[in-house]
Amino acid sequence: METNTITVFKGDGIGPEITDAVLAILDAAGADLDYEIFRVGAAEYEENGALIPEEGFASFEKTHVLLKSPITTPLGTGFRSLNVTLRKKYDLYANMRPAKSNAAVKTPFERVDIVMFRENTEDLYAGVEEKIDENTAHSIKIITRKCSERIVRSAFDYAVKNKRKKVTCVHKANIMKLSDGLFRDVFYEISREYPGIEAEDKIVDNVAMQLVMHPETFDVIVTENLYGDILSDLTSGLIGGLGLLPSSNMGTDFAMFEAVHGSAPDIAGKGIANPTAFLWSACMMLEHLGKQEISAKIRRAVDEVLKDGTILTPDLGGCAGTEAYTKAIIERL
Repeated sequence: METNTITVFKGDGIGPEITDAVLAILDAAGADLDYEIFRVGAAEYEENGALIPEEGFASFEKTHVLLKSPITTPLGTGFRSLNVTLRKKYDLYANMRPAKSNAAVKTPFERVDIVMFRENTEDLYAGVEEKIDENTAHSIKIITRKCSERIVRSAFDYAVKNKRKKVTCVHKANIMKLSDGLFRDVFYEISREYPGIEAEDKIVDNVAMQLVMHPETFDVIVTENLYGDILSDLTSGLIGGLGLLPSSNMGTDFAMFEAVHGSAPDIAGKGIANPTAFLWSACMMLEHLGKQEISAKIRRAVDEVLKDGTILTPDLGGCAGTEAYTKAIIERL
C-alpha cells in the first residue's frame, strides 16, 4: 500500500503523551508521513457528545490507516468502548498481538515468541446484552462460520508467510459445544488447506496454565474475541508487561494500529509513560505501508536503548521520563 498520510487519534490519559513521543520518533527516523490528528475519547465525548468527531471518521475513511492511542472506557455505565465501535464499524476482524522476549528486559521467561490472532468482531466481547429484569442480565455469545473462517485463515496465512511451524486453536468447546465447537470445527477444516503447518487445539483454561509454565511450546495462537483479550494480556506479562505489547487490527479495507494497554489515568501528566508498545504498533503500521527499512531502524534503536538500560521508564525498572526515553531512541537513530 502506498500512502504518506495517516489518521491519528489522540486519546485520554497518557494517550497524548505517548502519541507525541511516537510521532517525534517516526519523523526522526525519516518515515515521511503526514498526519491528520484528532482528539477522541472521554474529553471529546463530554465536550461535544461524540467519542470521535465526524472529521475523524472521514479522515480514516480517506487514509484507510489509523494510529490510535489509548482512551478511557467507563466501567458499567457511559459510552461503549471506542475500540469495539471502530472494529465493528470498519470490520477490523483480525487482531494480531506479537509477544516476543527481549534479552534486555529480564523476565523469568527467555524464549517467548508467540503471535496471537484474536477474532475481533463477535463473541461475548461484542457486547450484545439485554436486561431481563432488575436482577437478571443476559450477555449473548455469537460465533459464526464466516468470522471463524477468516480469522483462522489469517493465522495460517501468517504462519506460512513467516515460516512458523504450528497454530494452536484456543476454545472452551467441552462446555460451549455449539459456539466454541463451531470455532474448533472450522479450525480443523481450514487446517487441511495448510498441510505444512502443525494444527492443534487446547482448552482455554489449560492454555492459561501452560503459558506460564511452558510458553516456549506456543507459536501462533488463534482464538475468539474474549479469550484473546485475556490471554494477550497474559502473554504481555511473560515479556515484561503491557508497555511492550503492540497490536494491529486488520480488515479487508482498513487497518488500525494501537497499543494493548489502557490510558493509565493514574500516571497521566506525570511524564513517565512508556511509549514502546505504541511505537512498536507504529512499526507494524510502517511495515503495512511498505516501509520495512524504517521500521527495522526504529526497532534496532529501541533494542539498543533497552539493552543499554540507563534510560528506561519506571515500568521497565528505570527512572527516566517519557521525554528522556524518547530522546534516547532518537539519538540512537
